[in-house]
Amino acid sequence: MPPKKAQKAETTSQRLDSIIKSARKHMRKDRGLNTDLERLPTLVWIMFLKFLDDKERIEEEKAVLSGTPFKPAIARPYRWRDWAARSEGITGPDLIRFINDEKAVLPGSEEEGPGLFAYLRSLRNGGSGKDRRDVIANAFRTISNRAESGYVLRDVINLIDDIHFTSSEEMQILGRLYETLLREIRDAAGQSGEFYTPRPVVRFMVKVTDPKLGETVLDPACGTGGFLTEAFEHLSAQCRTVADRNTLQTASIFGGEVKSLPYMLAEMGLLLHGLEAPRIDPENGLRHRLTDIGEKDRVNVILTNPPFGGEEEKGILNNFPEDKRSQETTLLFLQMIMRRLKKAGKGRAAVVVPNGTLFGDGVAARIKADLIENHNLHTVVRLPEGVFAPYTDIPANLIFFDTSGPTKDIWFYDHPLPPVRRKYTKTNSLAFEEFDPCLSWWTNREENERAWKVHGPDRIERGADGKVVACNLDLKNPSAAEALDHRPPAELVDSLIAHERRILDLLAEIKATLAVPV
Repeated sequence: MPPKKAQKAETTSQRLDSIIKSARKHMRKDRGLNTDLERLPTLVWIMFLKFLDDKERIEEEKAVLSGTPFKPAIARPYRWRDWAARSEGITGPDLIRFINDEKAVLPGSEEEGPGLFAYLRSLRNGGSGKDRRDVIANAFRTISNRAESGYVLRDVINLIDDIHFTSSEEMQILGRLYETLLREIRDAAGQSGEFYTPRPVVRFMVKVTDPKLGETVLDPACGTGGFLTEAFEHLSAQCRTVADRNTLQTASIFGGEVKSLPYMLAEMGLLLHGLEAPRIDPENGLRHRLTDIGEKDRVNVILTNPPFGGEEEKGILNNFPEDKRSQETTLLFLQMIMRRLKKAGKGRAAVVVPNGTLFGDGVAARIKADLIENHNLHTVVRLPEGVFAPYTDIPANLIFFDTSGPTKDIWFYDHPLPPVRRKYTKTNSLAFEEFDPCLSWWTNREENERAWKVHGPDRIERGADGKVVACNLDLKNPSAAEALDHRPPAELVDSLIAHERRILDLLAEIKATLAVPV
């Protein structure tokens, strides 16, 4: 019996994989979709609408069985089942006009009304709360349909209609296909300077930060929602009652993402994992003045990988103190994160930062001094090269701080590469299990060959006028330095000679195996 179940899952997986591949193959025929960066958004919004309709079908059936009223987020004739589910339905130029135009002839009638995208963008809750209508409106606020052929689009829609989001088995497999789409979009985005966080790093940061049910969790630059999804799963495991579930659904997970495609992917990912109405802000997370951020805006936990590099317009820079304005987006986000944490030990953060943040002077030094003097910067995990491959080989760092008081000691942990590896790569990437030594050390800290500590305030250097001039946190592992640099010169020379001899011996062995007898 178990082998049959495995075979069934494999067959379903192959079918869904075939659907996605066929859909992408069809889209290559459309002149308006020249690259994957144009095809993938089209596939995502089509899957998004199909998923929403299937989800609402399930909820409607539950409402009927329980005798409670049900109001769909999307009304007729804009539901997937009304215009997309019939293979012989609207197609060609009529389909393109219905999707793209502000006003169009509605499917199944001769009446005119808002086009599909115009209607979706107009959806609003109308009350003081936030529900799925807001999610849909925000998801489609800047999404446009790039497809030119309504016939090609109809073929793709027919293929996607064969995915059943009502099946738990297909949902599970689709989740894996969804992850494949995410990786492809992330790879493309990485070429334009956006670095997405590897899943093992996300899991590690969530695990050690350990959000508790009843706390608020924020990622102000959430991208495709990796931190939020992992935090949601972490909190879900803590739910025991209906009240717990309500807390998780309505008052736990918050995000921000200004770009439409990552926004839609984050929304879809959270919906797939069970969050009914994701609360993701579609505007720039840096748009508020720091001084305007008050208690109502503060959260318990912030988990994020803010954009590396990038430039903000002058209006955004004006939201920050004059002596702490920077074109480096990471430094702006770091200030905002400090401001948005709940005070008196009720707030904590885990943030990915590049090496430049640790060694930078000027504005960077002043921001780090502020962090040390007004927050408890308790841990810096130093990651080796290649963790963010294929986007960059630049080493990154994970910094952890809270609002329990000013910094005293800062612990550093040097995450090692696996033996015989020079760096991580796209094909040989970091695995979560490699964090096991760090996780063991985390709750029972002692200095060792990987961990050391420094007195935080000692890192701040001031000039004669008392102003901060440097704050270097780019500290190398002292054990590694001692192992190499502090050995006697004669010992270093002997080591190098022995190393060269081993290389010559290996070359001799290779030559012997290649020798052809005469």
